[in-house]
Amino acid sequence: MSSKDLSIHIGHEELVIRGRYETVSIINDLLIAVWFIVGSVLFFSTSTTTAGTWLFLIGSVQLLIRPVIRLARRIHITRIGQTAGETARDF
Repeated sequence: MSSKDLSIHIGHEELVIRGRYETVSIINDLLIAVWFIVGSVLFFSTSTTTAGTWLFLIGSVQLLIRPVIRLARRIHITRIGQTAGETARDF
């Protein structure tokens, strides 16, 4: 191993936590896409514009949830003994 090699030791518990938060984040992103696509289609008819507007609002709130998920993951990992610098990677 040369002096330029980097070795990172990640515990099993941290990998499980990262995996769970990544799954929640992926599901959130998929739902955001669904709300915006369906909301866009509903805007083609004036009778469904209100429903489309509500879906856009739901999608916008879920965009706010994205950083909340990342913050919760960072706090959770920090609590199990990792330093904040090691949790800076986004998924």
